[in-house]
Amino acid sequence: MHKILFYGFLLFSCMLFVPAAFAQKNYTISGIVKDAATGETLIGATVKLQELQQNGAVTNAYGFFSLTEPAGDFTLVISYVGYQTVSQPIKLNKNTQVNILLIGGSSLKEVAITGDARKNENIENPQMGVTRLDLSQINNVPVIFGEKDVLKTIQLLPGVKSTGDGNTGFYVRGGGSDQNLILLDEAVVYNASHLFGFFSTFNSDAIKDVSLYKGGMPAQYGGRLSSVLDIKMLDGNDKDYTVQGGIGLIASRIKVEGPIVKDKGSFMISARRTYADLFLKLSPDSTTRGASLYFYDLNAKVNYHLDDKNTIYLSGYFGKDVLGLKNNFETNWGNQTATLRLNHIFNNKLFLNTSLIYSDYNFVVQSFTVNNDFKVTSKIRDFNLKEDFQYFITDKNTLSFGINATHHTISPGDVSTSANSAINAKTIQSRYGFETSAYVSDEWHVSNKLNLLYGVRLTSFSLLGPGTITTYSPDDAIVSSTQYQSGQVVKNYLNPEPRISASYTIDQQNSIKASYNRNTQNIHLLSNSTASSPTDLYVMSSNNIKPGISDQASVGFFKNSKDNQYEFSTEVYYKWLRNQIDYKNGAQLIANQDVESQLIYGTGRAYGWEVFLKKKYGKFNGWIGYTLSKTENRFDAVNNGNYFAATQDRIHDVSLVGIYKLGNRWTLSGTFVYGTGNAVTYPHGKYSVGGLTTFYYPDRNADRLPPYNRLDLGATLEGKQHKRFHSSWTFGLYNAYNRKNPYTITFRDNPDDPTRTQAVKTSLFGRIPSVTYNFNF
Repeated sequence: MHKILFYGFLLFSCMLFVPAAFAQKNYTISGIVKDAATGETLIGATVKLQELQQNGAVTNAYGFFSLTEPAGDFTLVISYVGYQTVSQPIKLNKNTQVNILLIGGSSLKEVAITGDARKNENIENPQMGVTRLDLSQINNVPVIFGEKDVLKTIQLLPGVKSTGDGNTGFYVRGGGSDQNLILLDEAVVYNASHLFGFFSTFNSDAIKDVSLYKGGMPAQYGGRLSSVLDIKMLDGNDKDYTVQGGIGLIASRIKVEGPIVKDKGSFMISARRTYADLFLKLSPDSTTRGASLYFYDLNAKVNYHLDDKNTIYLSGYFGKDVLGLKNNFETNWGNQTATLRLNHIFNNKLFLNTSLIYSDYNFVVQSFTVNNDFKVTSKIRDFNLKEDFQYFITDKNTLSFGINATHHTISPGDVSTSANSAINAKTIQSRYGFETSAYVSDEWHVSNKLNLLYGVRLTSFSLLGPGTITTYSPDDAIVSSTQYQSGQVVKNYLNPEPRISASYTIDQQNSIKASYNRNTQNIHLLSNSTASSPTDLYVMSSNNIKPGISDQASVGFFKNSKDNQYEFSTEVYYKWLRNQIDYKNGAQLIANQDVESQLIYGTGRAYGWEVFLKKKYGKFNGWIGYTLSKTENRFDAVNNGNYFAATQDRIHDVSLVGIYKLGNRWTLSGTFVYGTGNAVTYPHGKYSVGGLTTFYYPDRNADRLPPYNRLDLGATLEGKQHKRFHSSWTFGLYNAYNRKNPYTITFRDNPDDPTRTQAVKTSLFGRIPSVTYNFNF
């Protein structure tokens, strides 16, 4: 830890000496920007002085801004998409603090699908590969069962690929599904799916902001190789009490929020539950009546303004899935997170966010079969302390720096049984890790044309005792086995992660950008399934498993047109992946004390071209996304050491999203997706031994599933306006033309001619209608 702090301090000291730091004596305007109706802080609002040509300031993740300019009489202008712009005179002859309330709704009556505060933010911002989703996107995009879903929406963006039907897992620029850092109020969510991926864990009613980074991640993020999905929950209305909810065919939800002390503190509670199990109880079959099939989740948050400089927040998420058949088996899994956060404003230039974070993911699999009963439990648990500073040096320089320390516990699986069970009880020892990091980055507006975001993150990971640690040779032989005491360091890794992004503005409508970033990952997912599963196994870097390392370079062109009504971007990227993990053929991953002996290690590469065209305003808006890409892995023990297509390799990926405002009450929407089939391994021959057919499988992932395509339709009917009550109906049709996309393809002997082989395709969904009644008062 002392090395992290030393390097962090050294980097911080060096970066303070940027040219902009020697500016003349100026005065600073700082404050918080909020929604006038709810008191919610607004992320990404623009604050500038009208008479000056500088870029101005943008509120941070907590609504805070700081703007330093020379003395004079100015007009302060605060703007945010979907809100009325506020202009007020200000005499800048001393440091000034102002808190701004913006009124929403009347300045933009048409549907907007962007949350960017500045119309040309996509042109000037040096950050590459970042998308901020506005909740209107999520609310209007049709998805399965009619549930608003963050993860289903981001899968419609270029560079982001779905892992399959009914699955919330996703791949970003060739990375695996475990290489995405998913945060909910800064807490890591390890399994973001309900009901094996048909729903995500994120209830959109409780969400305030969604940001996806798929390239050039800022230095404050770390721990994953491919992307960051940063989701922030609503703080709660500190002006008035409100109730919002919806009743659907298989799920219902409700949200309650209001002030604890008006204008000083508020709360928000949001709950959701499916009730397919209630319908099962109506079945005439006794076995079906005893089945369990449901999930629930609960989001809660409270905040309180202690004084002008300190605000405290406490938020939590609790979710669980239950799937079972009475007296046969039951599987349940769930996430629990908690975040205690303190925002402290030292002065008008220095802002601190301190977070204490808890994250827990666990699953339980039980069998109740007589003489074969068992119970398997597994969990991964984190305790995390973060200190994030922002120092607004001048209007041209914003310095971010901080430290992070996380203690990981992974319990891969305990098998318990009754005294009469034929299955042996087994305990797999837990693993413990301690991960620390320090980072520093600077956003520097070098000139009116050139903007830079550069920095470095330094990460240290230690595998800790207690436990017996075994070292394996490449042929699975045990090289050594050593007992370690509690807290004793088994293995330590130290990795620097440089990051840099730059934008060069050709004119107000055109820019080019480039970025390079390195990321490391010390928590790894082991799965032999193409779909997300609650029983997927996590392992951490060890004496056998090295940290994954990713280097990504990208360059892009960005253009706005027709008064910024249209946004166009195209990016190309190349990603190098080291220390990638796969499993050996026939590997046993579950309840295996020596699971690390079942692994192989190699490299990977991913490269591609992304095109994105978005219409932001008007009665009709939406976007078109296209990705042309290639993702390959190489392992010495697979395919003779040659590169082969990764499971997530999908050459072509197309998404079309359209939203049309039909009058004052109807909004129509539709999405179309097309993608090359996933890489799979088909048998190329078979032979019979003792009357049993054995299939011969050649090179891994040498074949393809059929192409995937689907059309979804949606419509929203707004109810008549009332003073305190508002309602709407949401209608959806998933897979409108009833495409039978393959979920799996298996092979067997043809029953009529055993000498021939028969392929059996399994599809999850046909055409699925949905309807939801929404209310707000």
